[in-house]
Amino acid sequence: MNKELEHSFVELLEKHQNIAHKICRLYTNNYDAHNDLFQEITIQLWRAYPKFRGDAKFSTWMYRVALNTAITLYRKSKRTINTQDFEGVAFKIKAEDYDDTEEQQLKVLYKAVHQLNDIEKALVFLYLEDKDYREISTTLGISEVNARVKMNRIKTKLKTILNP
Repeated sequence: MNKELEHSFVELLEKHQNIAHKICRLYTNNYDAHNDLFQEITIQLWRAYPKFRGDAKFSTWMYRVALNTAITLYRKSKRTINTQDFEGVAFKIKAEDYDDTEEQQLKVLYKAVHQLNDIEKALVFLYLEDKDYREISTTLGISEVNARVKMNRIKTKLKTILNP
C-alpha cells in the first residue's frame, strides 16, 4: 500500500483507538487478552481499510469492523478455556478521572454486561457511547426497530441481573 494510505490509516486509528480499547474491555477478561484483541482489531481494520469507501463516518465503520472481530473471536473462545478475571489488571487511568464510587459502578456494570450474549454486548456498548438507534442499526446490520426492541429487552435483563 502507498505511504499516503498508510499515513491516513495510522492517523485515523490513533484518533479513534479508544473505540477499540472499549470494545476490548467489553469482550476480554485480562490484560493479555485485551492486547491480543486490540492487535487483531488493528489487523482487521488495516486489511479492510483499502475498501473503506467513506459512505459512513470512519468511527462508525471502525465500530462495525471492531465489533465483528470481537464477536467472531468471542464466539471462537467459547469453545476454548476461560481467561483470568480483569480485577488484577491496573489500567493507566489518572486518579482524578475516576473516584471510587464511579470505579465500583463501572465494575458492577461490566460484570453485568459480561453476562450478556455477544450481540447484546455490542448493542449496550454502542448505546452507552451515545450512538442513536440509526447508527446502532447501521453498525450492527439490523433494523432500527429491531435495535430499539433489543435494547428495551436488554435493559429489562440488566435490571434483573443488577437487582435480583
